Amino acid sequence: MQITTTLTSSPTDDARLAEILENPGFGTHFTDHMFTVEWTPTDGWHDARITPYGPLTLDPAAAVLHYAQEIFEGMKAYRHDDGSVWMFRPEANAERMVRSCDRLALPELPADDFVQAVAALVEVDQRFVPSNSGAGEKSLYLRPFMFASEKFLGVRPAEHVTFMVIASPAGAYFKGGAKPVSLWLTEEYTRAGRGGMGAAKTGGNYASSLVAQREAYAHGCDQVVFLDGQEGKYVEELGGMNMYFVFDDGSIVTPETGTILEGITRSSIIELAGKMGHHVTERKFAIDEWRDGVASGRITEVFACGTAAVVTPVGALRTKDGDVPAPASTDLTMRIREALVDVQFGRADDTFGWMKRVV
Repeated sequence: MQITTTLTSSPTDDARLAEILENPGFGTHFTDHMFTVEWTPTDGWHDARITPYGPLTLDPAAAVLHYAQEIFEGMKAYRHDDGSVWMFRPEANAERMVRSCDRLALPELPADDFVQAVAALVEVDQRFVPSNSGAGEKSLYLRPFMFASEKFLGVRPAEHVTFMVIASPAGAYFKGGAKPVSLWLTEEYTRAGRGGMGAAKTGGNYASSLVAQREAYAHGCDQVVFLDGQEGKYVEELGGMNMYFVFDDGSIVTPETGTILEGITRSSIIELAGKMGHHVTERKFAIDEWRDGVASGRITEVFACGTAAVVTPVGALRTKDGDVPAPASTDLTMRIREALVDVQFGRADDTFGWMKRVV
């Protein structure tokens, strides 16, 4: 793509930026610029530009507001100790967005253009990438997204589409850091079904999870667990993360995809755990197997993973039929977490070829 760049006339001053980077939170502060490119059937992708961050102007009839034709990605950029800035597996995010485009009847953005767009914004706003010392885990969270911006009312794929990238300095996703999170099992609501949109990263999937997430909060839990929509007995995913179960023989099971989102962190852990000598199986995993496995001691650890939270131990599971206590250990969970984070922040050799240098 040919990208034009218009820099802001009022950049965040150094003192304010230092405050933000000291305690960025998650998803509350944004960088000075944003990337935009548009698509129509006649012109294809065109007018790629980086401009000052600011509000959008949308017609009230914009298709996304009525038919929810939109998708997004989540990824991060990391500053290494030498000051360089790197992205983690951007090609994997680009490929997943192509799959989401196909499911939501949106035009495909070529993977190379996706990576170029994200890298261009990171380069322009590189001062917003936090530095880290010791075991610090601050990063720049990147949010590429695509939506139907055509002005019309009617149920058909839009013929004007906008792709954008925004960025936000990020600290820990959970306020307590990498501590065990408590989960609520919802048996009333499901997240996805066969032939649905569960494997696409689209806002509708997250919207459908919110009522169950509210239910989890009401029961004093951090996150919600969804079961499959067909039989209501197989664990699928959390509100925003994939799951792993560690057994006493060192083997690991993660629920199979198809109706759920295939996470980039999830696939990375499959490779990483395999290299560490652990056999990882992707298969259906029943809620009763979770209950019985913890009770018998066969399941020694449970953890969740995602771009935002990275790897997080799972504590107790609360259900309407009683609680499943936290497994006995978090040892392997934390070793996997450390190994992954060390690659991302340049503290360990990237033997997988996952990191892409931007600056």
